[in-house]
Amino acid sequence: MKPATLAQIKKELKQRSPDDIEALCLRLARFKKENKELLTYLLFEADDEEGYRQHIIESIDALFDGIANNHSYYLKKSVRKILREVKKCARYSGNKETEVLLLIYFCDKLISYSPTVIRNTTLYNIYDRQRDYIYKKIETLHEDLQYDYKLELEELPK
Repeated sequence: MKPATLAQIKKELKQRSPDDIEALCLRLARFKKENKELLTYLLFEADDEEGYRQHIIESIDALFDGIANNHSYYLKKSVRKILREVKKCARYSGNKETEVLLLIYFCDKLISYSPTVIRNTTLYNIYDRQRDYIYKKIETLHEDLQYDYKLELEELPK
């Protein structure tokens, strides 16, 4: 089955009643966890972006505290999982400033994590790629924000 384009979906949604749209949203939320998470963000957290950021930062802290660092394989796997969560939450927000802030926080937590990331090539490459990605994202922000975030990014070790 070939999915419809966004323009076609938008046109069809305009023709539907509010009750039909509600039923479609609830049915959509039933099928995937990500759909439900996105609807939760849009309905409950989109109005308070700062609160959403704080909530994600707290969850990053909890995820880093829960890493089993007795084996490097599990450490790498856990760091990748945390990064996926951070990127998913940033994608839900759609705010570039939120994405930059969360990624800088992730890199800060990663570099300060013990055992050190610098000794592990894979983890250091993840860290280095995220620094490059953050730098590119900063370039798309307002000039004042660029300056502030570049200062924060420069504080992270290279």
